[in-house]
Amino acid sequence: MYWNMNPRDVMAELERMQRDYQQPLDQNPSIRGNGRSRFPALNVGGTPESVEIYAFAPGLDPATIELLLDRGVLTLAGERASELPADERRTAVHIGERFSGRFRRVVNLPEDADPESVSASYRDGVLHVSVRRRVAATPRRISVE
Repeated sequence: MYWNMNPRDVMAELERMQRDYQQPLDQNPSIRGNGRSRFPALNVGGTPESVEIYAFAPGLDPATIELLLDRGVLTLAGERASELPADERRTAVHIGERFSGRFRRVVNLPEDADPESVSASYRDGVLHVSVRRRVAATPRRISVE
């Protein structure tokens, strides 16, 4: 009863088993990022002048997106309505990959983020939040005489 599997097949099978185990718990601690249970997908980065956050949330009404910045924690929350017909008990869904329902994502900002200088825009399904860094925190060159 020996299996003829190469190491790549063994790792793929272990990843599949981990996904199957974690899915009911709605968690995914994989190094490759969060699973499909995280909506919207986020990209967080920075420049010397600002922290940039991009949330990929197509199909949302920008007026329904809630942004809250409190003590260095940015919270993004909202709800995406289901696009199924109103009479759901008579609707058979064969594949349902699009997220619907309430969502909430939290981003811890660095200490030098200025809560008074935040801007947000939504275009083509992407929410862009820019948080300026405090002027005193930006590195500068000092000349020695």
